[in-house]
Amino acid sequence: MTDILMPALSPTMEEGVLAKWNIKVGDTVSAGDVIAEIETDKATMEVEAVDEGVVDAILVAAGTEGVKVNTPIARLKGEGEVASPKSEPPSPESAAATTAQAPKALEAVREATIQPAASSEPAPARASPAAPLTPAKSSDARIFASPLARRIAEQKGVELSAVKGSGPHGRIVKADVEGAKPGAAPVRAQTAAVEPRQVQSLEQMGIAPGSYDLIPLDGMGKTIARRMTDSFRDIPHFPLTIDLEIDRLLDARIRINAALEKQGVKVSVNDIIIKAAALALKAHPDANASYTPEGIALHHHADIAVAVALEHGLITPIVREAENRSLADISKAMKDLAERARSRKLKPEEFQGGTFSISNLGMMGIKSFNSIINEPQGCILSVGVGEKRPVVRGDQLAIATVMTVTLTCDHRVVDGAIGARWLQAFKGFIEDPVTMLA
Repeated sequence: MTDILMPALSPTMEEGVLAKWNIKVGDTVSAGDVIAEIETDKATMEVEAVDEGVVDAILVAAGTEGVKVNTPIARLKGEGEVASPKSEPPSPESAAATTAQAPKALEAVREATIQPAASSEPAPARASPAAPLTPAKSSDARIFASPLARRIAEQKGVELSAVKGSGPHGRIVKADVEGAKPGAAPVRAQTAAVEPRQVQSLEQMGIAPGSYDLIPLDGMGKTIARRMTDSFRDIPHFPLTIDLEIDRLLDARIRINAALEKQGVKVSVNDIIIKAAALALKAHPDANASYTPEGIALHHHADIAVAVALEHGLITPIVREAENRSLADISKAMKDLAERARSRKLKPEEFQGGTFSISNLGMMGIKSFNSIINEPQGCILSVGVGEKRPVVRGDQLAIATVMTVTLTCDHRVVDGAIGARWLQAFKGFIEDPVTMLA
């Protein structure tokens, strides 16, 4: 028998909703067949089979929420294998309870193995080894492999951490381990467990029970909360704020849209900001960078992630190589990405892997704000509303349309001087849009 496991469809995914099955018991499955739809914290994605066989059992019912990554969700039987006793698939409620209890059960087994009960009998000189337990891995150390690949690796003595997976999202499949050479498992340094911060309930903080309504967090809400907490705690943020006069930009936008009217394209101020940010990153590539323990990664292209508000949270679809794209192309790309983001139909590569972020709250009347960095990016630009303000030109008072922007920087990557140079380049493109054509 081969178990089909709940896949990790993104590096940050820890659990998901098994939205739909495309197979039933008795169906024949081949590698590459679409067998299910999984809702992650960001999108709904199709899942392909990585093994072949006949569906012997559906272990998790469609509609089940909170299914942990690597939980068995179905079982395949190979040629000649006897089918397991027939049973009805569990209801979503019971399946969710089972997946939630699985880590606790594994921890109990581990405790019993590591700390055996005391005995008055002397220990034997040599005890027969027990079957090894697969330790629960953190999201950073998790190895994704099909059950068949794990079985073959165990038989051949192949260390899975040394094998590069060719399956969906880097999953290790049968073909990857068949040609691998046996090798000893590398020694991994053990890290001390970090005690989670104890969070007090509202009642413990003096808020009376029944005086509020509780809206449970979905997967996206949990992921946003965790990632933003990690970023704000671990990254040395600092802001740089500047005012921009955008009257020329607004005039240029009118002329651009008049020229593009026959193509059905309407360029927004945000589209122009994306282009200007990308060109400023091209002019100052040291701002288009990420911190890594091995060094500073300088990215080859300006892959601009743009915050899009959803009903419960936000997502940052990415305009790839924005420095090489026209305003019309950026406009069409952003319209398509935003529409699919709101319907949760983005692919992982469309919202993961950006090098720089933009968050624009100007349309909501926000004058200025500081954003939290979207790790591993080195910067995020916060864009405020464009409004009429008094400005001083020489010794004269004038009126101009002014927009305040704030660049939040990771000081490990982008220091004050680098950030200031980037902002000056960005200011030049915004205040004189013709320079973007040079």
